[in-house]
Amino acid sequence: MNNLFSLSAHSTKSPPDLDKTTTKKATEKLLTRLAELQNLINATASHSVLVVVQGMDASGKDGAIKSVFSGLNPLGLQTYSFKTPSILEAKHDFLWRVHAACPPRGIVGVFNRSHYEEVLITRTLGLVDDQKVTQHFKNINAFEQLLVDNNTIVLKFYLHVSEKEQIERLEERKTNPEKYWKHNEKDWETIQKRSLFLTYYEQIFEHCSSASPWHIVPSDHNWFKTYFIAQKTVEAIERLGLKYA
Repeated sequence: MNNLFSLSAHSTKSPPDLDKTTTKKATEKLLTRLAELQNLINATASHSVLVVVQGMDASGKDGAIKSVFSGLNPLGLQTYSFKTPSILEAKHDFLWRVHAACPPRGIVGVFNRSHYEEVLITRTLGLVDDQKVTQHFKNINAFEQLLVDNNTIVLKFYLHVSEKEQIERLEERKTNPEKYWKHNEKDWETIQKRSLFLTYYEQIFEHCSSASPWHIVPSDHNWFKTYFIAQKTVEAIERLGLKYA
């Protein structure tokens, strides 16, 4: 399976001409606006929002979700973190548990990892071949189109972090008491297989972007990552033109 998309063409750092202090102030306004828009989503109940956050270990998924969405009303927010499928889940098609976790109209939903793990980690473990992956790509595209056709805004963010930054963050988990809980020796396997993961992500971006395009988020700088995700999410909801009755 050949790659036409290249992550090497995308920077992992914030734009050099962007001021950190100014951007943080802009982020505060965006987060306030996002909370207002959540109220509209909830009140009108005509649409739902699904935010998919993907990235390699230590790319900052947990931090991004906390920074962008922790200020929302918990009653109108649902989050889901995809782990190894349970025995029951494994007996169904791979999208069965994902569809059940999707937000209903009026709710903002956030996925920490997602259905894309089925064409990522399963490949690194040798559980699926290229033929099966090609079929999964088609199923994913059809699934996301179904969501879009039923008034779900699907926003997909890949947190693009450099190898240097990734290693530094994994090392910090071993020395920073506040981050001990994140430490897992298996995470270092991601570093060893980094080029393989990047290849698989590139294939995802090339083949799974029709119904809802991917956003490649420069993620070496957390302050810019938060700004980027907040901005794209606010813009997408505002395009709906929702109003109180």
